[in-house]
Amino acid sequence: MFAKLIGCGVAALCLSMSNAVAQDAKLGELSIIAPAGAGGGWDSAARAIQQVMTETGIARSIQVLNVPGAGGTVGLAQFATGAGSDANQLLVGGITMVGAIISNNAPVKLDAVKPLARLTGDPLAVVVPASSDIKTIDDLLGKIKSDVAGTVWAGGSAGGADHMLAALLTEAAGEDPSKVNYVAFSGGGEALAAMLGGQVVAGISGYGEWQGQIESGDLRALAISYPEPIEGIDAQPLKAQGVDVELVNWRGIFAAPQVSDEDMAKLTAAFDEMVKSDKWQELLKARGWADYYLPADEFASFLTEETQRIEGILTSVGLAGK
Repeated sequence: MFAKLIGCGVAALCLSMSNAVAQDAKLGELSIIAPAGAGGGWDSAARAIQQVMTETGIARSIQVLNVPGAGGTVGLAQFATGAGSDANQLLVGGITMVGAIISNNAPVKLDAVKPLARLTGDPLAVVVPASSDIKTIDDLLGKIKSDVAGTVWAGGSAGGADHMLAALLTEAAGEDPSKVNYVAFSGGGEALAAMLGGQVVAGISGYGEWQGQIESGDLRALAISYPEPIEGIDAQPLKAQGVDVELVNWRGIFAAPQVSDEDMAKLTAAFDEMVKSDKWQELLKARGWADYYLPADEFASFLTEETQRIEGILTSVGLAGK
């Protein structure tokens, strides 16, 4: 009986402590729109925030809502028109959303919401099948130079980060980026099948998408697009190999369009605390994500410059304003 009382007492104490953490949370009950289907990069980013913020007591609870469509612009439009001044509603976005806004000439743009924090950066990997006679990034650039039309690329959605990098590498080889022969696949499995089946020359995706096949020896990673080497990845940055190209598949978080300055400051402080936490740093390492954090003001400035840069890239391949 005494043991049962002790057990009940411990359970009650734990529940009391848990409730205290929830009550002391800096943020309340949040919802985060992930503007894509479950399992993708934006969904993973939203659920990572959910996990770390609730485990550290920064937020009382977080619900993730998936709103897929049109490279994230459907979710963006829903958020921009519906969130108003609600500080408890947030949106995940990234470089592909910027590209989709430009290439689709979307009516709702990122200036309709408030940049809150740039969070993560994924390296894109340039790969070829292990059986390919292309052994280095210089070999690939030579292939592009000799036969730009015959250099068929596999990657994700048209106008996305993969497509942008293929265009930049085509330009680095001295060829017209508008002539890049890029095939957009709806999923990584389809792109992989095309790679292994010899239907394409090279592929581009987030390193994590190809990691298993790189480690098994089915694919050869020629380079990553991140500006610096990344621990645990043997493939070196393009810049380290003499190719003046970098492109980071970044992801960030946005606040509602009319959120007050007071609420914005509170959200900024909460995300600053999250990214500095041990749990967030452990999660980044486990997911293979780079810490790419910028606070609100710096993120807003970055976004202006990044939008101009992406518009230039997409214009070069004939996708801007289509």
